[in-house]
Amino acid sequence: MAMTTTTLFHALVPSNTYKLGAVSSSFVSVPRSSTPPSSPSLQFRSLVSDTTSIYGRRKFTGNIRRVSLTVSAAAAAEPLTVLVTGAGGRTGQIVYKKLKERSDQFVARGLVRTKESKEKIGGEDEVFVGDIRDPEAIAPAVQGIDALVILTSAVPKMKPGFDPSKGERPEFYFEEGAYPEQAAGVKQIVLVGSMGGTNINNPLNSIGNANILVWKRKAEQYLADSGIPYTIIRAGGLQDKEGGIRELIVGKDDEILETEMRTIARADVAEVCVQALQLEEAKYKALDLASKPEGTGTPTKDFKALFAQVTARF
Repeated sequence: MAMTTTTLFHALVPSNTYKLGAVSSSFVSVPRSSTPPSSPSLQFRSLVSDTTSIYGRRKFTGNIRRVSLTVSAAAAAEPLTVLVTGAGGRTGQIVYKKLKERSDQFVARGLVRTKESKEKIGGEDEVFVGDIRDPEAIAPAVQGIDALVILTSAVPKMKPGFDPSKGERPEFYFEEGAYPEQAAGVKQIVLVGSMGGTNINNPLNSIGNANILVWKRKAEQYLADSGIPYTIIRAGGLQDKEGGIRELIVGKDDEILETEMRTIARADVAEVCVQALQLEEAKYKALDLASKPEGTGTPTKDFKALFAQVTARF
């Protein structure tokens, strides 16, 4: 708990009306932020300070007394209410679990597509079922949240009739209403995407002829232009491995894809998402994320230093 002492205002009061201790008021403290003044923001909860001491200091100038009211307040930050979309997915489940484990810092909510997914992650009341393309359906999930972690994406389906025994290559398609451009455009703080978006010829763009990475980049640009505090995480190849035991590396513009370190554990991506919600160094940044092989380098523990390496806004 941090103790702050702030002089709120000065007032000139006629001497015949001033009595020490007779002045009362209420004050709302607003946390300082690095957000540009013109930037909109999500519904961040303001902190209301309990006044622990108010005292007056007087300076006499003729019949006028100058009063300086000073408030000493103990401001304890309330837990952030965070909604994780795609909470039923393999990475989303980990993010949701990490938030729930840190109940002193976060109130976790999840958004899933089906009732089956809700049951898979516990079926709690704070897990909502809805389609992100339907604003009315997800309204209860987003009501009163402080932050959003986006882990949803357009999902292609494989065309039937594929026979690998004949050396055939699978073909994919997107169902109507589920194309990448129709799933994009949701505002958030933390957005998880993929590396490879700088290459129009990336194989992922040819799946179903849907240009999925192109639309991911469009969504990322939309977010970066919105003015809302954001962190865009473009993860390397996701692996179902233990997290917290590798050195993480960050980069930009797909430079990491030119190296041999192009993968990362889902658990490490989840941890970076959670850390991004807490650190000023993560705001207004976009980064490529991967890890060194296990046993190489030093496992990353200082996430503030990790985000500080990043300067790219997009």
